[in-house]
Amino acid sequence: MSSNKVVRVGVGVLIRDPLHPTKVFAGIRKNSHGANTLALPGGHLELYESWEQCAIRETLEETGLQLVQDSVKFGHVTNDIMEKEGKHYVTIFMMGECQCEVTRPKNLEPHKCAGWDSYSWEELCRFAANSKDDRSGDNNDGEDMPKLFGPLLKLVEEAPPNILHFFNDR
Repeated sequence: MSSNKVVRVGVGVLIRDPLHPTKVFAGIRKNSHGANTLALPGGHLELYESWEQCAIRETLEETGLQLVQDSVKFGHVTNDIMEKEGKHYVTIFMMGECQCEVTRPKNLEPHKCAGWDSYSWEELCRFAANSKDDRSGDNNDGEDMPKLFGPLLKLVEEAPPNILHFFNDR
């Protein structure tokens, strides 16, 4: 194996929508692996950075939203092998709350994201079923539903109890 082939660490952030507390923000990826799929705000963990620091930084860089520092908690971790893209990630999912209850996310990286909206767990589950159907060649009867980015799809498939609790905690 080539020395430049390494497992990367990604951080995805479940940010509760303060106006719709059973939903989290996500956007369609552009110009990267997983293009045209729905993903959470997030990115690569930097050297010497804590998971919480990464979640706060990536959220601010991508959406302009400031998270309540004490609200940022570990949610789940997935092992994401993307053989077609030649990538392998460990994705750490963090959960957090916005400091301001009325601020909406801004698309601060329009070259990487088509824009932000908020989605419920039920919506993500429907999108996951659509994403799985697509793998088998079924296009879900032509419904115009986004596919989920691989790590988010795995999170939804695994349905960890603390993530479900986060969605239903309001």
